[in-house]
Amino acid sequence: MDKIPNSHLIEKDIPSHRASWKKIEPFALTFDGYKHWGSFKRCREVAEIGVTLYREKKELNQSLTDLRTCLFFESRRWKHYEKSPSKKGMEYVHILVEAIRVRVAAKEIG
Repeated sequence: MDKIPNSHLIEKDIPSHRASWKKIEPFALTFDGYKHWGSFKRCREVAEIGVTLYREKKELNQSLTDLRTCLFFESRRWKHYEKSPSKKGMEYVHILVEAIRVRVAAKEIG
């Protein structure tokens, strides 16, 4: 898949809430968090906020850009581990995908 800016992202582009990692990973890579934030470090900082909210069982209320950053970073994390996400990892990924869907349906582009 090519890169898709937030302004062009439509619900049809987003995998289902129960999609496999094989279907979600290409979607995750339609956004380049490293390029957007200008560094690995800043991308990681944004992604860590999402992980913290998830672990604290709080609502993922970040912007569409932040959520896509989180999903992108998860794709890079699991690529680094050279395996697919664990069951817990996939739970988080599915929550991210659904939060992205909500933002896109609401026509949020930030």
